[in-house]
Amino acid sequence: MQGILIVDKPAGWTSFDVIAKLRGVLETRKLGHSGTLDPMATGVLPVFAGPSTKAADLQPDHTKAYRARVRLGVATDTGDITGEVTSTGPVQADEEAVRRVLESFVGDRMQLPPMYSAVKINGVPLYKAARAGKTVERKPRPITIHSIELVGKGGENEYDIQVSCSKGTYIRVLAEEIGQALGCPATLAALRRTRAGVWDESCAHTLEEILAAKEQGGLAAVQALLLDTETAFSPLPLLEVDQKARFRLENGAPVFGLSGEAGRYRLRCEGQFIGLGQLEDRVLRAEKLFVERG
Repeated sequence: MQGILIVDKPAGWTSFDVIAKLRGVLETRKLGHSGTLDPMATGVLPVFAGPSTKAADLQPDHTKAYRARVRLGVATDTGDITGEVTSTGPVQADEEAVRRVLESFVGDRMQLPPMYSAVKINGVPLYKAARAGKTVERKPRPITIHSIELVGKGGENEYDIQVSCSKGTYIRVLAEEIGQALGCPATLAALRRTRAGVWDESCAHTLEEILAAKEQGGLAAVQALLLDTETAFSPLPLLEVDQKARFRLENGAPVFGLSGEAGRYRLRCEGQFIGLGQLEDRVLRAEKLFVERG
Protein backbone atom coordinates (compact mmCIF):
# COMPACT_ATOMS: atom_id res chain seq x y z
CA MET A 1 0.00 0.00 0.00
CA GLN A 2 1.56 3.28 -1.10
CA GLY A 3 0.45 6.62 -2.45
CA ILE A 4 -1.41 9.69 -1.23
CA LEU A 5 -5.04 9.58 -0.14
CA ILE A 6 -6.75 12.97 -0.02
CA VAL A 7 -9.31 12.81 2.77
CA ASP A 8 -12.20 15.20 3.28
CA LYS A 9 -11.93 15.34 7.07
CA PRO A 10 -15.26 15.44 8.87
CA ALA A 11 -16.01 17.81 11.74
CA GLY A 12 -15.43 16.39 15.21
CA TRP A 13 -12.46 14.24 14.18
CA THR A 14 -8.85 15.05 14.97
CA SER A 15 -6.27 14.47 12.24
CA PHE A 16 -4.92 11.62 14.39
CA ASP A 17 -8.43 10.08 14.55
CA VAL A 18 -8.43 9.95 10.75
CA ILE A 19 -5.01 8.28 10.68
CA ALA A 20 -6.08 5.75 13.32
CA LYS A 21 -9.18 4.85 11.31
CA LEU A 22 -7.29 4.54 8.04
CA ARG A 23 -4.66 2.21 9.51
CA GLY A 24 -7.32 -0.45 9.65
CA VAL A 25 -8.83 0.43 6.28
CA LEU A 26 -5.49 0.54 4.44
CA GLU A 27 -4.09 -2.36 6.48
CA THR A 28 -0.85 -0.56 7.27
CA ARG A 29 0.50 1.36 10.24
CA LYS A 30 2.86 3.38 8.06
CA LEU A 31 0.73 6.48 7.57
CA GLY A 32 1.34 10.20 7.96
CA HIS A 33 -0.51 13.39 7.15
CA SER A 34 0.37 16.85 5.92
CA GLY A 35 -1.01 19.76 7.90
CA THR A 36 -3.03 19.18 11.08
CA LEU A 37 -6.67 20.27 11.08
CA ASP A 38 -8.51 21.19 14.28
CA PRO A 39 -11.40 18.87 15.27
CA MET A 40 -14.01 21.51 14.35
CA ALA A 41 -12.48 22.00 10.88
CA THR A 42 -13.38 20.05 7.75
CA GLY A 43 -11.73 19.65 4.39
CA VAL A 44 -8.57 18.60 2.59
CA LEU A 45 -6.23 16.37 4.62
CA PRO A 46 -3.51 14.61 2.57
CA VAL A 47 -2.64 11.21 4.05
CA PHE A 48 0.60 9.53 2.93
CA ALA A 49 0.85 5.72 2.93
CA GLY A 50 3.84 3.39 2.94
CA PRO A 51 7.00 4.67 1.22
CA SER A 52 5.10 7.82 0.25
CA THR A 53 5.32 9.06 3.85
CA LYS A 54 8.81 10.29 2.94
CA ALA A 55 7.19 12.80 0.58
CA ALA A 56 5.18 14.64 3.25
CA ASP A 57 7.95 17.02 4.32
CA LEU A 58 9.57 17.33 0.88
CA GLN A 59 6.67 18.89 -1.01
CA PRO A 60 7.64 22.07 -2.87
CA ASP A 61 4.18 23.57 -2.31
CA HIS A 62 2.92 23.86 1.28
CA THR A 63 0.40 26.61 0.53
CA LYS A 64 -2.99 26.19 2.22
CA ALA A 65 -6.38 27.70 1.37
CA TYR A 66 -9.34 28.01 3.72
CA ARG A 67 -12.89 29.22 3.85
CA ALA A 68 -13.56 30.54 7.35
CA ARG A 69 -16.43 32.17 9.21
CA VAL A 70 -15.36 34.90 11.63
CA ARG A 71 -17.79 35.85 14.39
CA LEU A 72 -17.35 39.39 15.71
CA GLY A 73 -18.30 40.47 19.22
CA VAL A 74 -17.12 37.43 21.17
CA ALA A 75 -13.78 35.85 22.07
CA THR A 76 -13.04 32.39 23.50
CA ASP A 77 -10.13 30.72 25.24
CA THR A 78 -9.48 28.41 22.27
CA GLY A 79 -9.94 31.00 19.53
CA ASP A 80 -12.96 29.19 18.13
CA ILE A 81 -16.55 28.47 19.12
CA THR A 82 -15.62 25.18 20.80
CA GLY A 83 -14.05 27.11 23.68
CA GLU A 84 -15.43 29.03 26.61
CA VAL A 85 -16.32 32.68 26.13
CA THR A 86 -13.72 34.97 27.66
CA SER A 87 -15.06 38.34 26.53
CA THR A 88 -17.81 40.03 24.56
CA GLY A 89 -18.12 43.51 23.12
CA PRO A 90 -20.11 45.72 20.78
CA VAL A 91 -19.48 45.56 17.05
CA GLN A 92 -19.35 48.87 15.20
CA ALA A 93 -17.88 47.53 11.94
CA ASP A 94 -19.99 47.00 8.85
CA GLU A 95 -19.27 44.92 5.76
CA GLU A 96 -17.25 47.64 4.06
CA ALA A 97 -15.10 48.12 7.17
CA VAL A 98 -14.39 44.37 7.27
CA ARG A 99 -13.42 44.41 3.60
CA ARG A 100 -10.97 47.28 4.14
CA VAL A 101 -9.36 45.65 7.18
CA LEU A 102 -8.83 42.34 5.37
CA GLU A 103 -6.69 44.07 2.74
CA SER A 104 -4.20 45.08 5.45
CA PHE A 105 -3.43 41.45 6.29
CA VAL A 106 -1.98 40.51 2.90
CA GLY A 107 1.78 39.92 2.91
CA ASP A 108 4.46 38.71 5.30
CA ARG A 109 3.72 39.06 9.00
CA MET A 110 4.49 37.56 12.40
CA GLN A 111 1.93 35.44 14.22
CA LEU A 112 1.92 34.15 17.79
CA PRO A 113 0.95 30.44 17.97
CA PRO A 114 -2.15 29.88 20.11
CA MET A 115 -1.96 28.03 23.42
CA TYR A 116 -4.40 25.45 22.08
CA SER A 117 -2.05 24.12 19.40
CA ALA A 118 0.31 21.21 18.76
CA VAL A 119 3.37 23.49 18.76
CA LYS A 120 5.93 22.08 21.19
CA ILE A 121 7.83 24.21 23.71
CA ASN A 122 10.58 22.29 25.51
CA GLY A 123 9.15 19.10 24.04
CA VAL A 124 5.63 19.61 25.43
CA PRO A 125 2.66 20.44 23.16
CA LEU A 126 1.12 23.78 24.06
CA TYR A 127 -2.39 22.33 24.27
CA LYS A 128 -1.35 20.15 27.21
CA ALA A 129 -0.20 23.20 29.15
CA ALA A 130 -3.40 25.04 28.17
CA ARG A 131 -5.57 22.20 29.46
CA ALA A 132 -3.65 22.37 32.75
CA GLY A 133 -4.49 26.07 33.00
CA LYS A 134 -0.96 27.21 32.24
CA THR A 135 0.26 29.88 29.84
CA VAL A 136 3.63 29.28 28.18
CA GLU A 137 5.81 32.01 26.73
CA ARG A 138 5.77 31.76 22.93
CA LYS A 139 7.64 33.53 20.16
CA PRO A 140 5.89 34.93 17.07
CA ARG A 141 6.59 33.01 13.87
CA PRO A 142 6.79 34.33 10.31
CA ILE A 143 3.83 33.56 8.06
CA THR A 144 2.55 34.84 4.74
CA ILE A 145 -1.02 35.70 3.78
CA HIS A 146 -1.05 35.41 -0.01
CA SER A 147 -4.64 36.59 -0.36
CA ILE A 148 -7.67 37.20 1.82
CA GLU A 149 -11.11 38.33 0.73
CA LEU A 150 -14.64 38.65 1.98
CA VAL A 151 -16.82 36.11 0.18
CA GLY A 152 -20.07 36.07 2.13
CA LYS A 153 -21.99 36.84 5.29
CA GLY A 154 -23.45 34.42 7.81
CA GLY A 155 -25.60 35.43 10.75
CA GLU A 156 -25.43 38.74 12.55
CA ASN A 157 -21.80 39.92 12.85
CA GLU A 158 -20.55 36.81 11.00
CA TYR A 159 -18.38 37.13 7.90
CA ASP A 160 -17.10 34.44 5.55
CA ILE A 161 -13.57 34.88 4.26
CA GLN A 162 -11.37 33.01 1.77
CA VAL A 163 -7.70 32.82 2.75
CA SER A 164 -4.60 31.57 0.92
CA CYS A 165 -1.63 31.36 3.25
CA SER A 166 1.68 29.75 4.09
CA LYS A 167 2.24 26.61 6.12
CA GLY A 168 2.01 27.27 9.85
CA THR A 169 -0.72 29.93 9.67
CA TYR A 170 -3.38 29.65 12.36
CA ILE A 171 -6.74 30.81 11.06
CA ARG A 172 -8.06 30.97 14.65
CA VAL A 173 -5.42 33.55 15.46
CA LEU A 174 -6.11 35.38 12.20
CA ALA A 175 -9.79 35.66 13.17
CA GLU A 176 -8.81 37.19 16.52
CA GLU A 177 -6.43 39.60 14.79
CA ILE A 178 -9.18 40.69 12.41
CA GLY A 179 -11.34 41.47 15.42
CA GLN A 180 -8.54 43.47 17.03
CA ALA A 181 -8.14 45.50 13.84
CA LEU A 182 -11.88 46.22 13.91
CA GLY A 183 -11.84 47.15 17.59
CA CYS A 184 -13.87 44.22 18.89
CA PRO A 185 -13.38 40.65 20.13
CA ALA A 186 -13.65 37.88 17.52
CA THR A 187 -13.53 34.12 17.23
CA LEU A 188 -13.63 31.45 14.54
CA ALA A 189 -17.13 30.09 13.95
CA ALA A 190 -16.37 27.59 11.15
CA LEU A 191 -13.39 26.46 9.10
CA ARG A 192 -12.93 24.41 5.95
CA ARG A 193 -9.62 23.76 4.21
CA THR A 194 -10.20 23.94 0.47
CA ARG A 195 -6.64 23.32 -0.67
CA ALA A 196 -3.44 21.79 0.73
CA GLY A 197 -0.44 22.14 -1.55
CA VAL A 198 -1.32 20.90 -5.03
CA TRP A 199 -4.55 19.16 -3.90
CA ASP A 200 -7.97 20.75 -3.63
CA GLU A 201 -11.47 19.59 -2.70
CA SER A 202 -11.96 17.92 -6.09
CA CYS A 203 -9.30 15.35 -5.11
CA ALA A 204 -10.78 14.56 -1.69
CA HIS A 205 -12.77 11.52 -0.59
CA THR A 206 -15.00 11.37 2.46
CA LEU A 207 -14.46 8.64 5.03
CA GLU A 208 -17.81 7.20 3.98
CA GLU A 209 -16.59 6.90 0.38
CA ILE A 210 -13.35 5.26 1.49
CA LEU A 211 -15.11 2.77 3.76
CA ALA A 212 -17.63 1.95 1.03
CA ALA A 213 -14.81 1.28 -1.44
CA LYS A 214 -13.18 -1.11 1.03
CA GLU A 215 -16.44 -2.94 1.69
CA GLN A 216 -17.36 -3.29 -1.97
CA GLY A 217 -13.97 -3.90 -3.58
CA GLY A 218 -11.50 -4.71 -0.85
CA LEU A 219 -8.03 -3.28 -0.53
CA ALA A 220 -7.56 -2.96 -4.29
CA ALA A 221 -10.53 -0.58 -4.49
CA VAL A 222 -9.03 1.62 -1.78
CA GLN A 223 -5.63 1.57 -3.46
CA ALA A 224 -7.33 2.90 -6.60
CA LEU A 225 -8.29 6.03 -4.65
CA LEU A 226 -4.67 6.83 -3.82
CA LEU A 227 -2.71 9.26 -5.97
CA ASP A 228 0.83 8.57 -7.14
CA THR A 229 3.63 9.93 -4.96
CA GLU A 230 4.81 12.00 -7.91
CA THR A 231 1.74 14.25 -7.70
CA ALA A 232 3.24 15.87 -4.58
CA PHE A 233 6.10 17.12 -6.75
CA SER A 234 4.18 18.14 -9.87
CA PRO A 235 5.34 21.80 -9.56
CA LEU A 236 8.95 20.67 -10.12
CA PRO A 237 10.44 20.32 -13.62
CA LEU A 238 10.82 16.78 -14.96
CA LEU A 239 14.17 15.19 -15.78
CA GLU A 240 14.34 11.82 -17.56
CA VAL A 241 17.34 9.61 -16.78
CA ASP A 242 18.47 6.30 -18.28
CA GLN A 243 19.01 3.00 -16.49
CA LYS A 244 22.72 3.61 -16.09
CA ALA A 245 22.08 6.95 -14.37
CA ARG A 246 19.38 5.38 -12.21
CA PHE A 247 21.79 2.69 -11.05
CA ARG A 248 24.33 5.33 -10.05
CA LEU A 249 21.73 7.40 -8.20
CA GLU A 250 20.40 4.37 -6.34
CA ASN A 251 23.92 3.62 -5.16
CA GLY A 252 24.63 7.16 -3.95
CA ALA A 253 26.82 8.16 -6.90
CA PRO A 254 26.42 11.39 -8.90
CA VAL A 255 25.61 11.47 -12.61
CA PHE A 256 27.84 13.71 -14.72
CA GLY A 257 27.39 15.62 -17.97
CA LEU A 258 23.66 16.33 -17.86
CA SER A 259 22.25 19.45 -19.49
CA GLY A 260 19.65 21.68 -17.90
CA GLU A 261 19.26 24.58 -15.52
CA ALA A 262 20.52 24.17 -11.99
CA GLY A 263 17.83 23.29 -9.47
CA ARG A 264 15.56 20.66 -8.06
CA TYR A 265 13.95 18.05 -10.32
CA ARG A 266 11.52 15.15 -10.15
CA LEU A 267 13.17 12.18 -11.81
CA ARG A 268 11.78 9.49 -14.07
CA CYS A 269 13.40 6.47 -15.65
CA GLU A 270 11.58 4.84 -18.56
CA GLY A 271 8.39 6.59 -17.50
CA GLN A 272 8.60 5.54 -13.84
CA PHE A 273 8.91 8.16 -11.11
CA ILE A 274 11.99 7.32 -9.06
CA GLY A 275 12.50 10.36 -6.84
CA LEU A 276 14.02 13.81 -6.49
CA GLY A 277 17.38 15.15 -7.56
CA GLN A 278 19.50 18.29 -7.50
CA LEU A 279 21.27 19.39 -10.68
CA GLU A 280 24.23 21.75 -10.39
CA ASP A 281 27.06 22.40 -12.87
CA ARG A 282 25.71 19.52 -15.02
CA VAL A 283 26.06 17.11 -12.08
CA LEU A 284 22.94 15.33 -10.80
CA ARG A 285 22.75 14.04 -7.24
CA ALA A 286 19.85 12.17 -5.66
CA GLU A 287 17.93 14.08 -2.97
CA LYS A 288 15.41 11.35 -2.10
CA LEU A 289 14.51 8.19 -3.98
CA PHE A 290 11.14 6.46 -3.72
CA VAL A 291 12.08 3.15 -5.35
CA GLU A 292 13.88 0.14 -3.98
CA ARG A 293 17.45 -0.34 -5.09
CA GLY A 294 17.79 -2.60 -8.11
